[in-house]
Amino acid sequence: AAVQALKNHYKGKRLLPKVFSAQNHIEEIKGVYVPFWLFDGHVDVQLDMKATRSAVHYTSKEKVITTSHYDVSRAGTVAFEKISVDASKKMDDALMDSIEPFDYADLRDFTASYLPGFFAEVYDVSTEECYERARVRAENTAIDQIRNSVGGYESVTVVNKKVRHSNDKVTYAFMPVWVLSTKWRDKNYIFAMNGQTGKMVGNLPVDKGLFWKYFFGITLVV
Repeated sequence: AAVQALKNHYKGKRLLPKVFSAQNHIEEIKGVYVPFWLFDGHVDVQLDMKATRSAVHYTSKEKVITTSHYDVSRAGTVAFEKISVDASKKMDDALMDSIEPFDYADLRDFTASYLPGFFAEVYDVSTEECYERARVRAENTAIDQIRNSVGGYESVTVVNKKVRHSNDKVTYAFMPVWVLSTKWRDKNYIFAMNGQTGKMVGNLPVDKGLFWKYFFGITLVV
């Protein structure tokens, strides 16, 4: 299923060299239980914003636009559960972030009976090191949530923000990931598939000839 998912990943990629998908073969495929730290917490956000709203009216001679300016303040608390951060230095962080989300409703208490047939990594990145990534994700999301709760204006600009993040709980969990690697023109390409949902991610080579063909074609049209 992982190999088929990789082939499906090739589809629709117009700049992918045809010879790559036709001739390359999987060098290695393995199932891995990847360690993750799952962070629960909440973020308190206070935003000060500038907003504008315009009105248009007409006289017998001209069009008049009146722009009103507003000071807007909004504060709130956004709670988070199970922000996942991979805890293995061997796994590419960007790949692990990209294969999310996992369905945490299927989490089970750990038992070694799940491990046969899979590799299993033990965490080598501490909760303190992973917490910074979780904090940034949580705070950015919370700020967006509070900002997007402001409506009715033509423009809204954040001019000041106060953010406080609290980490309430950390859980250790293993998530199933299929890792596939292929080699083409002496370069290794690594792909990862969410072992629960089948989501496939990974970088692909680009046919430079096709790239410039499309580039100049689009430029000509523009």
